Amino acid sequence: MNTIDSFRGTYAFFSNFYPAKVTYNGYTYQTSEHAFQAAKTTNKKDHDYIVNATLKQVKARSREIKSRWRPDWHSVKTVIMAEIVYHKFDQNPSLCARLKATGDAILIEGNWWRDTYWGVYEGKGKNMLGKVLMIVRNNL
Repeated sequence: MNTIDSFRGTYAFFSNFYPAKVTYNGYTYQTSEHAFQAAKTTNKKDHDYIVNATLKQVKARSREIKSRWRPDWHSVKTVIMAEIVYHKFDQNPSLCARLKATGDAILIEGNWWRDTYWGVYEGKGKNMLGKVLMIVRNNL
């Protein structure tokens, strides 16, 4: 079975930082990362602070307001990621076609930033983003 073990280069479009607009919960975001980070917020001011961030700022801004994240964040984050990723590919037909073109390949979000929840670092990790992408691919 084919394995795609990096979301860079040819497969950069799998990344949440890939510039593809996504509408989620009535808002349109410049990337799925913006939508995901904004989903952590509990008020409009924090939401807008995230929405107006550049790609380089979005994660840092989210960390700045961590004390105000929704209290259930860790129990809902994977479901929210799945919803956002589904909308990203459903709303961007060319990206959807590219995702489907991977067939039954195993998708692994290999990374160097030590993320072992959403990806895999040095062979270890849950690879939740890869799993979400494979589920979305099968449901589109």
